[in-house]
Formats: sequence, C-alpha cells, structure tokens
Amino acid sequence: MSTPVINALMLDMVEWLARAPRPYAEAIEAWRTSCPRLTVWEDAMEEGVIENRRAADGGLYVAPTPKGLDLLRTRHQ
Repeated sequence: MSTPVINALMLDMVEWLARAPRPYAEAIEAWRTSCPRLTVWEDAMEEGVIENRRAADGGLYVAPTPKGLDLLRTRHQ
C-alpha cells in the first residue's frame, strides 16, 4: 500500500522519466532502494505509472505510461 511519501516520490519518478525515457540501468540505479519501507520502484510498476519498453536497438528503457502522464498533469493543475 502506498503512503503519501511514496506517492509523491512516484510522481517525481514519472516527472523525471517524462523528460526522456531512461535506460533501465540508469533508472534502476537512480530509484532503487534497499529500504523495505521505501518501495517507490515497485509501487510505480504495480500502480502502472511506469513501464519497461524495448527500443529498436534492443535496449531496455523505462518510461511513464499514459496513466503516469495523466497523474503528472493532475499534479501540475
């Protein structure tokens, strides 16, 4: 279950990814945590606000989903 802190961090992650999809390695390095109470990456995937995408070059990228972009627009209203 997400907390207000996790929700805010998820939106920060979506905003960061909305600027440009990031290589998976870069995204996981920036957003992973070993703290079991700070599950931003896992919660963002479960909530469907970010997703992994395969690029034409075969690389794996992380990008916001349409749901994530909608939440981001709501945040900035």
